[in-house]
Amino acid sequence: MPDHIHVFVGLKPTMPISDLVRDIKNNSSNFINSKKFVKGKFSWQEGFGAFSYGHSQIDQVYNYILNQEQHHHKTTFKEEYLQFLKRFDVDYDEKYLFEWIDK
Repeated sequence: MPDHIHVFVGLKPTMPISDLVRDIKNNSSNFINSKKFVKGKFSWQEGFGAFSYGHSQIDQVYNYILNQEQHHHKTTFKEEYLQFLKRFDVDYDEKYLFEWIDK
């Protein structure tokens, strides 16, 4: 999708998610910039969201990600993200979310 990505990985419990996201952002930014895939300098927005799923849900999550384009004909990224926060019972203040979208 042009405004977000989903990364579905198995992660050892000892690895902080923030370290994984930092490395993904750093390495992908360096790759995109070295290949000059975009005009100017590419960089990721600040922050990220991470949600945990059980092994029994792998197929469901994989198919969800696989069908993102179809899914987003009905639901925007912002709507999707807010649904995830509610589904996972995450407390949030919307004024701190989506600053880059609402500008």
